Amino acid sequence: MTDNASERLFKSLQNMQDDYEESLPPVDKWNPDLNGDLDMRIDREGQWFYQGGKLNRPAMVKMFSSILKREGDDYFLLTPVEKWRITVDVAPFVMLSLRCEEENGAQGIVLTSNVGNEVLIGPDNPFWIEEGIESTPLPMMMVRNNLPGLLSRNVFYELVSLCNPVTDADGKEQWVFESAGETYAIGSID
Repeated sequence: MTDNASERLFKSLQNMQDDYEESLPPVDKWNPDLNGDLDMRIDREGQWFYQGGKLNRPAMVKMFSSILKREGDDYFLLTPVEKWRITVDVAPFVMLSLRCEEENGAQGIVLTSNVGNEVLIGPDNPFWIEEGIESTPLPMMMVRNNLPGLLSRNVFYELVSLCNPVTDADGKEQWVFESAGETYAIGSID
């Protein structure tokens, strides 16, 4: 693998992601006062609900996801003049598919979210394991602008199949994978 080949691959994948993000409204620049709480919820599976009813129109969900902002542990839907707090059970996005891009031995893992955007696991969009309810591990990644995504079970199993065992500094064996020149651990081998 040459550094130039890996740089070209990662730059190409990152440009694809940047193009998508540039098409989104600039919610990070909007700071209206809080209007209140909206009876809107994103469940663990990435499904959106309004006043208890499921939003079934993918275009509407995609539009709402484009005006989503996170501040601390709270999530908001924003316009330039309105700010409404909503409930997010785990993460606003769920990663539903995985593809592996390779060039001259360099690997980039691209995940696709429930709203159709593709995200390269790498320095700008890292992967981590978060401890959930009852110590259940939750495989997560940063999707954009402090907005995380939960990997679906199938995607996580695909990711595990790309892992290799390595011994860490403490002598423990870990399962790791590489993407965009970074190494990520998914857990120890017991």
